[in-house]
Amino acid sequence: MSDQVLVIIPTYNEVENLERVLQRLHASVPEAHALVVDDGSPDGTGDLADRLAAADPRVHVLHRTAKTGLGRAYVAGFGWARERGYGVLVEMDADGSHPPEQLPDLLAALADADLVLGSRYVDGGRVEDWPVHRLLLSRLGNRYTRWVLRLPLQDATGGFRAARADLIDRLPFDEVASEGYCFQVDWAWRALRSGARITEVPITFTERALGRSKMSGSIVGEAWARVTVWGVQDRLAEWLPGRVPPPVTGPAESSGR
Repeated sequence: MSDQVLVIIPTYNEVENLERVLQRLHASVPEAHALVVDDGSPDGTGDLADRLAAADPRVHVLHRTAKTGLGRAYVAGFGWARERGYGVLVEMDADGSHPPEQLPDLLAALADADLVLGSRYVDGGRVEDWPVHRLLLSRLGNRYTRWVLRLPLQDATGGFRAARADLIDRLPFDEVASEGYCFQVDWAWRALRSGARITEVPITFTERALGRSKMSGSIVGEAWARVTVWGVQDRLAEWLPGRVPPPVTGPAESSGR
């Protein structure tokens, strides 16, 4: 299998950030390719991505016609990547909050793992420029997720991660209904239950300097509700004789990008 790296970058109204983050990516990992998955951004992000792709063969663009969520954008990117034989797939935000300069650390950790999570909450990881309420919400959300799903991960909600393509191939992403940030929890949990080797690498997460965050109260509420349902289903399957854990599915969730 090829070890060619593809960094999947979902975008919606990121025209102020996209070129800068691609420059940082290629300064850090010159051989990496990038796939911009744009959900019909009205601010011209898709047009900018096309111009950048025309100027650099390492940049590719997948246009989607509507904003249907972070999860579906990544799943579309995974499919595009596997059709073209990329062997290592990376998730990274377009707003600069995930430091491309630390991507080499994630890629190096794949030598002994199937999935590497860039973690804000392991030793050495940190968050910069977040208001206190955002940091508390994130930490509480991760603690709750660990407890309810019995996940041995410090940062299951983070979106900076690298995975081997064979892990992507064996997970049933066609069943993944989560569309917002909960998508990250969803597929990390699936990966763990499949027997995947998962490693967390410390990163420094920095709040975006330009543009607006897509986080909202409804996204947070849906994520907490979904994780709770999964945890209840998992325990019921364990307690009832002859039952096996149910698939991790549910109603469509609001976009979290």
